[in-house]
Amino acid sequence: MTDARRPATRNTAVMDDHALSRHLSFLLRHAPHDAGVTLGPGGWVPLAPLLAHLNVTRADIERVVAGNDKRRFALLGDTIRANQGHSVPVDLDLQPATPPDLLYHGTHAAALPAIWQGGLRPMTRHHVHLSPDPDTARRVGARRGSPVILTVRAGDLHAAGHTFSVSENGVWLTDTVPPAFLRE
Repeated sequence: MTDARRPATRNTAVMDDHALSRHLSFLLRHAPHDAGVTLGPGGWVPLAPLLAHLNVTRADIERVVAGNDKRRFALLGDTIRANQGHSVPVDLDLQPATPPDLLYHGTHAAALPAIWQGGLRPMTRHHVHLSPDPDTARRVGARRGSPVILTVRAGDLHAAGHTFSVSENGVWLTDTVPPAFLRE
């Protein structure tokens, strides 16, 4: 059985920045063991084993981290982490935060029946990911075709006792969003 999140190619000798970003995401979010690393506190891992595993240089990683429009990664000294989106156990050490009144979630039409029935759930990830603006949500939703943007009444959800945090790249995280707090 193949993991749908696993990047299609493993030929790192000719890896472009897009492929390197995909491999890095996969390793840091879903399979750190593939590179022989364990996610430490905050999700940080040493950079050296990843460089060896991917057969790339620090400059390659720095270029991909700096050029990633979604700011998926963070570098700190000789360590790196994915900012969110993990399916493996990790404590990103994010503090609770008060969200704005409205946040947004990009999805696709085929997912709507399940969302209207059960709300937004993290599925294989640790949290539901919410965008601070409709344009970002639209880009997220467009990954699977024509996007549908849902508005999340985050202020009301927070007032009802749901906890929120915000990752380093501005993605808002919460455990679940019941359908009553959503509108299209």
